[in-house]
Amino acid sequence: MADIAFLLLIFFLVTTTMDTDVGILRLLPPVVDEPVISDVSKRNLYEGLVNDADMLLVEGEMMDIKQLRAGAKEFMTNPSNDLNLPEKHKVTAAECQQMIAQNKAGVASASTENDKQAFQDLVNKWEDRLNAVRLLGEYMELPNSALISLQTGSKTSYDMYVNVQNELEGAIRELRDELSKEKFGRKFTDLDEKKDEDQERIKAIRMVYPQRVSEAEPVDLTKKKP
Repeated sequence: MADIAFLLLIFFLVTTTMDTDVGILRLLPPVVDEPVISDVSKRNLYEGLVNDADMLLVEGEMMDIKQLRAGAKEFMTNPSNDLNLPEKHKVTAAECQQMIAQNKAGVASASTENDKQAFQDLVNKWEDRLNAVRLLGEYMELPNSALISLQTGSKTSYDMYVNVQNELEGAIRELRDELSKEKFGRKFTDLDEKKDEDQERIKAIRMVYPQRVSEAEPVDLTKKKP
C-alpha cells in the first residue's frame, strides 16, 4: 500500500498543472509632492471613479458602464476636435525625417555619453514614428500626457472593478482592430508577434493607440473631508 500511495503521489505531482497568477498591466501615476493640474492636463485626462456603491462617474458625471467603452474611444480619437478632449498632433514623414537628421547631428556633437544616449533615444523614437507612417500613412498622435485615469472606492466590488477594466481594454482593442483591419485586412488581435512583418505592424498600431490606463490607489469615500 505504501508503494502504491507513493506512486500515486508521484503521478499527481507530474500531471498536475499549477495556475500562474496573471496581473493587469497598468501605468502607475508618478509620485509628486504638490501636483499641479493645468487646463491642458485636464484636457488630456479622462477621469473615471467607481464609488463604494458601484456607481460609475466619468469626468464628474454619472455614466452607465455600457457607455464607458464609447466614451474612452472618443477620448482616444477626438474625431470632432473637441476642445475638451486631447489635441492630437499629425505625424508626417517630412517631420520625422527632419527630427531624425536633427537628433543624429546631436549624437555626433554630444560631449558626454549621457547626452549622446539621450539624442540616440530620440532618433530611435522618430525612426519608429517614420516606420509607422510608412505602414499606416500619416496619422494623428495623442500627446504624451493623454491618460485614462481610474480610481475605485475601498468598498467597490471586484465584479464592478473587472467590468470597468474590461470596457477600457475593450475600447483600445477595438480601435486597434479597426485600424489594423483597415490597413492590413486583419484584426490587431490576429497579428502574430513571432513574424517580423507583423511585429512592425503591431508596433506601429500601438503608437497610434497606446494603452495608457493609470490606476490610482483606492480611497475610502466614506470619510468626509475637513
